[in-house]
Amino acid sequence: MRRTLAARLMLCSILLLGLGAIAFSARSATPTAHEETDLPAKPAIVLVHGAFADSTSWTAVAARLQSRGYRVVAAANPLRGVKADAANLDSLVASIGGPVVLVGHSYGGMVISNAGNAGHRIKALVYVSAFAPEMGESAIGLSASSPGSTLGDALLPPVALPDGSHDLYIRHDLFHAQFAADVPAVEADGMAIAQRPVTDSALAEPSGPPAWASVPSWSIYGSKDRNIPPAAMAFMARRARSRHIVEVEGASHALMISHPDEVANLIVEAAEYH
Repeated sequence: MRRTLAARLMLCSILLLGLGAIAFSARSATPTAHEETDLPAKPAIVLVHGAFADSTSWTAVAARLQSRGYRVVAAANPLRGVKADAANLDSLVASIGGPVVLVGHSYGGMVISNAGNAGHRIKALVYVSAFAPEMGESAIGLSASSPGSTLGDALLPPVALPDGSHDLYIRHDLFHAQFAADVPAVEADGMAIAQRPVTDSALAEPSGPPAWASVPSWSIYGSKDRNIPPAAMAFMARRARSRHIVEVEGASHALMISHPDEVANLIVEAAEYH
């Protein structure tokens, strides 16, 4: 009787040890919730439009980024002044958890260059047909640094504002050729109607210390840009030590609309940079 009882106890012990080993193996093979959250998250992509455009100019690029699993925010850029617009962008960045990639088009490049980097939230900067200023430089000054811009001749008479500054618009009949020559005419006409004005004071305001001095940057622009001379953008991209500089042959200033694949690909490259 004692031998039978001992044998039974030994058999139970063996079974319990075996079940424990199986359970441990199962736990080891399945990552815990904590382990899953330790995986590096993709940065959010914040798209900043420039003068004479609005957030919808990023629609095609945003769709491509979202299809690759990125959270995308198309910021509404006030276009009132470099320092003020950058402060608005800083507030938006502060509301987003985790790292971000800032993408600026045209005057939007002035804004992302003046964004703060508190807590090292900003992982990368991407300049899309954009200004990448050094401290003290303005959009107007940089546009005149190389020949090729015809923007001045394409503007409507300035609209006076109560604070003494003026809103600037591109003439509707010249918008297609000036801003978006490689975009279908019907689409360009809609863009002309919906264009957001920029103040003359914003274009003349000097930049502060550039974010690209401490944050890696990427640059892409078109060879047929009539707003910002391509030679000026090439110079700014090299000066900002951009990791990858892309010139799209024949592309206009509205690069994110006419060549969304190239723009989205460069943004992803910046987002995946380690």
